[in-house]
Amino acid sequence: MSNVEYQNYVKAISTLIPKERIFTDTLRCLAYGTDGGFYRLEPQVVVRVANEKEMQLCLREASSKKLPVTFKAAGTSLSGQAISDSILLMAGEGWEDYEVLEEGQKIRLQPGIVGAKVNRILAPYNRKFGPDPASINSAMVGGIIINNASGMNCGTHENAYKTIEAAKIIFADGTLLDTADADSRESFRRTRPGFVEKIEEIRDRVGADETFAARIRKKYSIKNTTGFSINPFIDYDDPFQIIINLLIGSEGALAFISEVVMRSVPTYKCKASSMVYFPDIITACKAAVALKEGPVDGAELLDRLALKSVENKEGIPDFIKDFDETTTAVLIETMASDEDILAKNIIQIKEILNDFTTLRPVEFTSDPAENEQLWNIRKGVFPAVGGMREIGTTCLIEDVAYHMETLPEATKELQDIIVEHGYTDAVIYGHALEGNFHFILNQDFSDPKEVQRYAAMMHAVINMTVDKYDGSLKAEHGTGRNMAPFVKKEWGKKGYELMCEIKRLFDPDTILNPGVIINDDPECYLKNFKPLPQCDPLIDKCIECGFCEVNCMSNHFSLSARQRIVVQREIARLKKSGENPERLAELEKGFVFQGEESCAGDGLCETSCPVSIDTGKYIKQIRAANHSAFGKKVGNFTGEHLGLICSTASVALGMVGGMHRLLGTKNFGKICDTARSISGNHIPQWTAAMPSGVSAPEETPINTDAEQKVVYFPSCIARAMGPAKDDPVTESVSEVTIRVLKKAGYGIIFPKGMKNLCCGTPWESKGFTETADMKSSELEQALLIASEQGKYPVLCDTSPCIYRMRRVMDSKLKLYEPAEFVHKFLLNKLHFTPKKQTIAIHATCSTQKMGLAKILQEVASMCADKVILPPDVNCCGFAGDKGFHLPALNAHGLRTAVPVIKKEGAVVGYSNSRTCEIGCTEQLGIPYMSIMYLVDEVTTGID
Repeated sequence: MSNVEYQNYVKAISTLIPKERIFTDTLRCLAYGTDGGFYRLEPQVVVRVANEKEMQLCLREASSKKLPVTFKAAGTSLSGQAISDSILLMAGEGWEDYEVLEEGQKIRLQPGIVGAKVNRILAPYNRKFGPDPASINSAMVGGIIINNASGMNCGTHENAYKTIEAAKIIFADGTLLDTADADSRESFRRTRPGFVEKIEEIRDRVGADETFAARIRKKYSIKNTTGFSINPFIDYDDPFQIIINLLIGSEGALAFISEVVMRSVPTYKCKASSMVYFPDIITACKAAVALKEGPVDGAELLDRLALKSVENKEGIPDFIKDFDETTTAVLIETMASDEDILAKNIIQIKEILNDFTTLRPVEFTSDPAENEQLWNIRKGVFPAVGGMREIGTTCLIEDVAYHMETLPEATKELQDIIVEHGYTDAVIYGHALEGNFHFILNQDFSDPKEVQRYAAMMHAVINMTVDKYDGSLKAEHGTGRNMAPFVKKEWGKKGYELMCEIKRLFDPDTILNPGVIINDDPECYLKNFKPLPQCDPLIDKCIECGFCEVNCMSNHFSLSARQRIVVQREIARLKKSGENPERLAELEKGFVFQGEESCAGDGLCETSCPVSIDTGKYIKQIRAANHSAFGKKVGNFTGEHLGLICSTASVALGMVGGMHRLLGTKNFGKICDTARSISGNHIPQWTAAMPSGVSAPEETPINTDAEQKVVYFPSCIARAMGPAKDDPVTESVSEVTIRVLKKAGYGIIFPKGMKNLCCGTPWESKGFTETADMKSSELEQALLIASEQGKYPVLCDTSPCIYRMRRVMDSKLKLYEPAEFVHKFLLNKLHFTPKKQTIAIHATCSTQKMGLAKILQEVASMCADKVILPPDVNCCGFAGDKGFHLPALNAHGLRTAVPVIKKEGAVVGYSNSRTCEIGCTEQLGIPYMSIMYLVDEVTTGID
């Protein structure tokens, strides 16, 4: 297609969609166009679509111009379903509405809600979302449904196909059908004459063909996502229900689903698990076949190489290393509504397993921590294999299923084929109870010989799976591009022609996700491989799965963590090859803001990354490399003269606060906005939440005769920034912390030279690594002396400081942030009288990374009747001082918390980082202060 056609398309949709949500630049088309698979196409236009009207317009215009369109939600798909070289329509942010129906029996969902959030919504009703893919913490409802994704427990009985009840559907020409609305159904019959009749004609034709109908039933008796779902024609009579279910697994190639009503499934409070070790894969599979008839909810097979990939991980039993090369494990889970039934289940399972040789005694555990440890073995396989791959290779996951009666033989043959083709490090694991296995390969697609080896292996697997065992070439990952050429082989001529007929009915101009499911190119699965060039050791292990994006606060504001890596890899590739200097220059220029300046650097992306990549750390490295010689001198100067800078800042804040009180918020705000504008936004943005200056505490010890002592280190931020004008308090956090410690009977020791001490975090965030390490070292030595080499605990009032201190300082130091110290040391030394008030708390990114959010919530709950921790909020986006210079990032970080705070009626908030509290105050409309203010307010000492 010509650029003119795309320009006309952009012009047409710009009548409704703001231009800031339409992207045609190289950087964002590259970044947003990436999904979790191993193919890459680069779209010409990317649109963040916000609602149904916009989606209808986008599709109408694409249809009229015959321009191909692909839909994308989270982009965690593995088979190339969410990529396009034409128009990419993103339906994530903004598509997050939901409604719980019938006391949780059903739920209405838009496609942009993350699957795990659905489960959190349904948890109070003891219900959950039926589909349970391994990507559920990142994948969105739209992708889960349109790919018919499943997982460890849902099988074929609780997947999207079985639990969907109604849907709003937007067709290729923009027509909207709400299957739950009688008027909409009737309107659809009128506006799309012949469509419903054709569905009914196919239904009757397929149903009358008993041989073909039986074939369909057999194919779908196991997991199967190869091709379009043609089973609705024999499973349902109502044509509109058939239409709904035809879309399950259609990968966006038939229509767009803008809303669904799903039946939920029950959850069980009692669970027990056991890792059972068998001498070989055939025995393990035979046991899985037998377990299918027992009270088993999940049975996950791990071959010896799968076990080997995780055997050195923390918490993995040492005895795994002693197993021989054929050992295979099956992780079994059973669930029940009460402990008695659970105990009976375990007895029955053990009786089944008595018929099989096991290498260790079969022991079940219902302890949550032990259960988690067992399942971490299973969950750790994919990231472990991906993390061990050679740089430049792709971690590729294939997905097959076999009928249970042939599972042992088929699985052994699968294993043999993989080895015969030279993939000696490939791993087989997966859902044994459903006959569904994945095999992981680390594949080099840059070498034509390696590509041919891959093709030969795939053909062998395909021929064996289809011709010998009549299995599924795709069980739950979707057909995508890598199995599209083989749909006809699996389904035969009649099945394939029916799928083509469906495609023509729904999408007569073939504009919806062309090349996916239906593809006439037999070599398409060997084209458009995604390059993964060597870039930097900090990010080279990235598999571009997108799991990081749920914890990347700049996602949807600028680039996400995954997208930053995608762009940096392309920059590295272009630099090495020397090709297309114009493209390189454009990417480098765009990355300055989109990638570097707008990254909060909080590192929360690491917490959901399968291979533990901290993209924030990488961005700080880029910042360090970009510092000029003068910039480095400034960084060193500030580090060496911190005391002067803090005292100067405190005086300046005091003067600003005085002017604020004198002139009032409105007038002073206008003056500050004007000054910031004249400076070209170099002057920090002033807000009413700007703190006043305070005086740092003296270093004189307090209560030196006390039996218990603590080293208190007020952070440099706390030593300079006090409450804001409208805060309900006037004292500094240091004053309040000292009073709480005195009430608890503690003696207080301050580190010597405190006014010039800092943990180094402000310099680390800006890439001044040497200065950051210098300041950390100074503080470390002072704390070791003050604590008498770790004899006394150390309390710091700011969580980001403690997070860095724990990472870089001597392990002898016992370091605590405020809520943690209160929880561990003060609960039995203070009397708590909770406030009759609704309060909010903000768990900083540092608090979350240290695993202390729950403790913060517990301490707050001891202090107030109702505590609100807004869900789906990670980093607040203030990011040190970034909120003063890029306030829009702060607003973006807290956008989902605003309606929660208003709805719940919280009147005051608490956290443990002064700058984060400033950001929360500004964006959420209520004053935020240190949790120590709350503890001080509601406690008295115990005599």
